[in-house]
Amino acid sequence: MKEDIIQEITPLEKHDFMYVADRRKAEFDYPMHWHDLFELNYVENAEGCERIVGDSVETIGNYDLVLVTSPSLVHSWMQNDDKKRDIHEITIQFALDYENSPFFDSNPMRSIKQMFIRAQRGLAFPMPAIMTVYDRLVHLSEIKEGFLALVELFHILYALSKFDDARELSTSTFANATHRSDDGRIVTVKDYILDHYREEIRLEQLSRMVSMSPTAFSRFFKQRTGKTLAEYIVNVRLGHAARQLIDTKEPVSQICYDCGFNTLSNFNRLFRLRRGCSPTEFRDKYAKTKVIV
Repeated sequence: MKEDIIQEITPLEKHDFMYVADRRKAEFDYPMHWHDLFELNYVENAEGCERIVGDSVETIGNYDLVLVTSPSLVHSWMQNDDKKRDIHEITIQFALDYENSPFFDSNPMRSIKQMFIRAQRGLAFPMPAIMTVYDRLVHLSEIKEGFLALVELFHILYALSKFDDARELSTSTFANATHRSDDGRIVTVKDYILDHYREEIRLEQLSRMVSMSPTAFSRFFKQRTGKTLAEYIVNVRLGHAARQLIDTKEPVSQICYDCGFNTLSNFNRLFRLRRGCSPTEFRDKYAKTKVIV
């Protein structure tokens, strides 16, 4: 995938921590990209434009705020018309090793760490969260003292981490992100599904793997993941299908069966329901944003 998407060369050097860009522009013109840093991106006055994060494609409103913490997750904000606007964009890029630092296991940092884990798939924040941090976001680029800017960033991150209704955008399959903080039984089941998504997967089979009755397992899985088992399996299959649509030239019908769907009509229906477009339209959308470097 990375051979087809541009790698953004970020301005941070070895001892730098954060880069903030606060800019006004008439349109989005930066192609689909990835980079090694975390990114918190705020966009204002771009209603009707598209935000692409992994295999999530959404039309945004007047305010949009997204956190990305996976270096492999491609993303872009794009025009889908010729309208000139007064777009206000604030991009904050920074580097943090939250996975290996005991600092992030401390009680004050726990909610931020959990947010970072979720943001491996891209995390879109609701309007109340955006309004809570708006003044701090605007002020951040004006702070000249590095330590004070760092403190301000953590104020922003902490405030955002308290909004449990932030939405994960890309599927875990596409983002190549797994939640290892899950219950061990959930991890076992998720790993099995990732390895066997092409095959028929039965509830009874999975419940036996974790020594639970099918009824108890169904309830347990929904409580821990927020999705029914069937919904989760479909999401995994669609994530693999989306990646194949971008990375290969295989016919849609072949991808459908390779990813565990029984009929092409059902695959097309589910893809449109979850992605808002047909598999062919999804492939065309990505083809338009690829840059070979």
